[in-house]
Amino acid sequence: MERFSDKVVFISGAAKGQGAVEAAMFGAENAKVVITDILDEPGTLLQKHLASLGIDCLYIHLDVTDESEWEKAYSQTLSKFSKVDVLVNNAGIVSRNSITQTSLEEWENVLKINATGSFLGTKLAVPIMQEIGGGSIINMSSTGGLVSSPTLGAAYASSKAAIHLLTKTTALQYAKDNIRCNSVHPAPIETDMTADVRADEKRLADMVRRIPMGRY
Repeated sequence: MERFSDKVVFISGAAKGQGAVEAAMFGAENAKVVITDILDEPGTLLQKHLASLGIDCLYIHLDVTDESEWEKAYSQTLSKFSKVDVLVNNAGIVSRNSITQTSLEEWENVLKINATGSFLGTKLAVPIMQEIGGGSIINMSSTGGLVSSPTLGAAYASSKAAIHLLTKTTALQYAKDNIRCNSVHPAPIETDMTADVRADEKRLADMVRRIPMGRY
């Protein structure tokens, strides 16, 4: 299928894990894909792999907490592809510490990467999408952004909840410009980010117990 023919999809945190799968899936639908991350080696390798499959793609280094890097990344994208039809705010990190165990530095870092990164990506994508008459913004939140649990990291849950409301606000403010904004709220996914929990039988059992299908 080629549902994304002539569409340009920009994905943050796409060098590995969930973002890399997203890039491959959009590419399989004939999208032009922009892979961005701070992990340059796997990002470049992914770009080469996707290109070998006939996918038109570009890798760009991007620290999502730095507004100037977002500006440069979008500038490079426009130079090559002329537009951005879809933004996937995928970049994120996890924190499993309770409130009292969370340092101010950890709190600020998680919120900055997860929530502020999504804000910056959205803020700078909107004018580009307005210029071409619309677009789609997809924010990766989590079930942890909707309901919490005793073992869910305070900073992580708060950052994902912030993304949830950022999504609603974006959707309401820019619907008039034909820009859609949706958030995705997955339960845990089998990636490197969840490897530590899956290696701990007690924590894994607690996590799986709260997943309706009983598996990651």
